[in-house]
Amino acid sequence: MSDHPPSRPHRSDRHGGAPIGRPRDPRSLFVRLIEFLSPGPDSTAELIKTLADAEHRDLIEPESRVMLEGVIRMAGMTAGDVMVAFKRMDLLDIDAPYEELLRTVIDTAHSRFPVFEGSRDNIIGILLAKDLLKLQRAPELNLRTLLRPAMFVPESKGLNELLREFRTNRSHLAIVIDEFGQTAGLITIEDVLEEIVGEIEDEFDDEEEESGIFTLADGSQRVAGDVEIAAVNEAFGTQLPDDDFDTIGGLVAHELGRVPRRGEQVNLGGLRFMVMLARGGAVRWFKVTRALPADEAGLA
Repeated sequence: MSDHPPSRPHRSDRHGGAPIGRPRDPRSLFVRLIEFLSPGPDSTAELIKTLADAEHRDLIEPESRVMLEGVIRMAGMTAGDVMVAFKRMDLLDIDAPYEELLRTVIDTAHSRFPVFEGSRDNIIGILLAKDLLKLQRAPELNLRTLLRPAMFVPESKGLNELLREFRTNRSHLAIVIDEFGQTAGLITIEDVLEEIVGEIEDEFDDEEEESGIFTLADGSQRVAGDVEIAAVNEAFGTQLPDDDFDTIGGLVAHELGRVPRRGEQVNLGGLRFMVMLARGGAVRWFKVTRALPADEAGLA
């Protein structure tokens, strides 16, 4: 007979859960997974490098790596990093006639609009585009009764926390306020999610290249929307006007009358600008080629 009595099972063995007296691991499953793949990363850059190595070893799929990188990068970002700047916000005037409101909704194709009264900085609520249609069937309705409460957040609000608030409040749009209490811009839940599933620091970004103009494999050029017009003229030997606008994105949007959408093409100054990526109310990247002589200027 054994001199040692049989050990008693932990209470957790009988009832499930963590053993009594053994502290739970406070780390998330994601953190423990990363440490399992490559223990002890000391920085975000090293952590991202570890994910790339895991993809190369076929431990994770490329799509999973992109999303995990998005989560990591998003943890250090704020609403001010992603917001649409105040000057580029599409707003509705509470006192504007119905026809003007409807025209703005159709032209911009947004689903939600901040509504102001008096000054553009005085935002009094959010209007859903579908709610505006109710005025067409019942003109006696007061537009104010259709407004949803506006959600206000500071520029310093972290995207992780903001995403939780969007989910908790069932909101899709927030007005971003600067340190002086003035409207700095707006941010949507789609903007936040794009930082996870979209391109954060995508393959178009190259820290070693600061011109914002890159040559592609097919001989065309990739041009950032915030590249100065003077730089475009120098690179392509064109004479695009730069008196009223500084960036090529601003000039193209002005010529078109709105921000072009992904896949759309604009011919300007002998060049064809095809939108590769648009985000936050602005074009991030164009693919630029020489326009054919038979092409007419304008939207293609």
